[in-house]
Amino acid sequence: MKPSLQAKLMRQCPTIADLRDRAQKRLPHIAWEYLSCGTGEEAALSRNLESMKGVTLVPRFMRGEIHPQVGVTMLGQAYDAPFGVAPVGLCGLMWPRAERILATAAARYSIPLCLSTVAAETPETIGPLADGMGWFQLYPPRRSELLSELLTRARESGFTTLVVTADVPTPGRRERTIRSGLNMPPRITPRFVWEALSHPGWTAATLRAGLPRLRTMEPYAKSASMRDVIKFVETEMGFGISWDYLEQVRDQWQGPLVLKGILHPADAERALEAGVDGIQVSNHGARQLDAVPAAIDQLPAIVRQVDGRASIIFDSGARSGLDIARALALGADFVMLGRAFVYGVAALGARGADHAVEILLQELKNNMAQLGCSTLEELRESVTEGTS
Repeated sequence: MKPSLQAKLMRQCPTIADLRDRAQKRLPHIAWEYLSCGTGEEAALSRNLESMKGVTLVPRFMRGEIHPQVGVTMLGQAYDAPFGVAPVGLCGLMWPRAERILATAAARYSIPLCLSTVAAETPETIGPLADGMGWFQLYPPRRSELLSELLTRARESGFTTLVVTADVPTPGRRERTIRSGLNMPPRITPRFVWEALSHPGWTAATLRAGLPRLRTMEPYAKSASMRDVIKFVETEMGFGISWDYLEQVRDQWQGPLVLKGILHPADAERALEAGVDGIQVSNHGARQLDAVPAAIDQLPAIVRQVDGRASIIFDSGARSGLDIARALALGADFVMLGRAFVYGVAALGARGADHAVEILLQELKNNMAQLGCSTLEELRESVTEGTS
């Protein structure tokens, strides 16, 4: 992106919250509700954000000029920033070809892009675009032959890291999406037509690209019909997995393996015994259980339990560069953000992913300088006593 255009966008949308507001205006109600919802009364969604705001950091001064260095090596790979793009299922509903836009940005900025099993694009499409920055999020299939084929496709498409999903034991209810009238597959109802006419940018882009599809799963459902594919996913994907299943995955995947959705120290210890390389502290963006604690509140105990034996990745509740700094200060090695990047694409189309990365980089570096931290390791000195 040209520097002049980047500067103009930064004046118009200097924060992820600005991208969020613009995205809400551009998206049909059904797409917005799908992206932004939690579950139940959405107390957990609020708790994620409020607990994050409650993490305070103490600055240290008199250290001369600060030039923050934010590159990191994790899971055997170098990244230019300590954050990446978390998986968002059916991302193409929010903006057509969103996964392609996000993968291209990830490659450009050397940050990871994690592709969901239920994305609108296939590993074969996204892997080359991510150019070595791709992670693959696995929703575990029941049949061992389907598991083997999905792992083979991910590996041959250039995905370096496998993320196994533990935090969806059964599909969440997400009542706000029910009230919005969202149907899968989307049905052309008077309400849908009105929403489409009211959001011409989204509609024009969708008409060019077509309605979103679960393309990765279509070969197994032997159909391109969304109805048939969803029925197949509901029948064949196990969701709730066991430690034995994780060990089976470990045996088949030779690269870095991350277990996503850990909130209890005992589960973190068991994951280490199963041979994982990374533990992702996450409550699935508060989209599953409304009584779940804030992910950031669970992070310190898991960091203490793991004690450097695996990489600690955090997600659920980070919306800014300051939030990234907060999670790193509490012991995370890396932070994944989902909604923040999709807000960018929904707000600005093809330019949105780059702009979201620029916002987060500028905020992270600025806050590190404000704290007197030249390195990511120094952030851990900034935690307020009692927070960790």
